[in-house]
Amino acid sequence: MNMIPVIDMAGTGRNIAVLRRNAGLTVKDLQMIFGFGTPQAIYKWQQGAAMPTIDNLVVLSAVFGVSIEDILKFQNDSVAHGAA
Repeated sequence: MNMIPVIDMAGTGRNIAVLRRNAGLTVKDLQMIFGFGTPQAIYKWQQGAAMPTIDNLVVLSAVFGVSIEDILKFQNDSVAHGAA
């Protein structure tokens, strides 16, 4: 039976936080890049309380220099990446 991939929001949030730090960026830096009035969305992403929209994932991918797949974490990575 084929399993549908499910995004691990907490794991994705941890990835975003690690990638941000590895890129030498602060939450304030990302806030400015996105033009957000407050940093709340970024904190919610990092805490796994919310997910970035597709267009914001594209920007994060470009800013961090990674693919969107490197940002997202799935509950069962082998299912998400097509392994049996």
